Amino acid sequence: MTELVTLTIDGVSVSVPPDTTLLKAAQSVGVRIPTICYHEACTANALCRICVVEVEGARMLIPACTAKAAPGMQVHTHTPRVERSRRTILELLASAVDLSEAPEILALIEEYGADTHRYPNTVRRTPPPIDDNPMYLRDYAKCILCWRCVQVCAEDAQYTFAINFGGRGYETHIGTFYDKPMPETTCVFCGQCVGVCPTNALKPRRQWLLEQGQPAEAVIQASGGWRRRRS
Repeated sequence: MTELVTLTIDGVSVSVPPDTTLLKAAQSVGVRIPTICYHEACTANALCRICVVEVEGARMLIPACTAKAAPGMQVHTHTPRVERSRRTILELLASAVDLSEAPEILALIEEYGADTHRYPNTVRRTPPPIDDNPMYLRDYAKCILCWRCVQVCAEDAQYTFAINFGGRGYETHIGTFYDKPMPETTCVFCGQCVGVCPTNALKPRRQWLLEQGQPAEAVIQASGGWRRRRS
């Protein structure tokens, strides 16, 4: 029988199997830790750092989605240091990208009292939407670089590898190989990338057209036009 790992989370003792993450351990006793880049269908990558927690004896805040539970750990999920870190991350996100269609992140902004105008001079990502296929629109002005779409397109689900990240530093972005139009890539239009996107940076094309005020008949005709152009 596998020996359990016992630790304390916010004063609550919890015993979990070895290799359990702090996020899963917290969830097992009803302790909520916020997440953004984490998704159950994707490999945890600890990119957004909104799930950081404070562990006694550790110098740095630790991402709960990847850190493993260890015997005797004393974990605190809502200390002033932790909440200040989460608030700052939310303020930086709001300064750089359009979060207007990211309800979960907007709820976190309200919960942590983040000031979305704290960094007014930050350069925002404002690339125009890419409408290059019949299935979905790519609006990278809303992209927070969580990598969920890249992960499900690759080893986590589809094994298609149609999209990936490129650039470095502030120029880092999601795109296709050599920025080719999506129909010229290996994309099979399975829709899994759209399903895991937390900000509507990837949106069904019909939904987008309807939001632009297009009548349903025109939307259907537009989709048919794409199919004709590809045939």
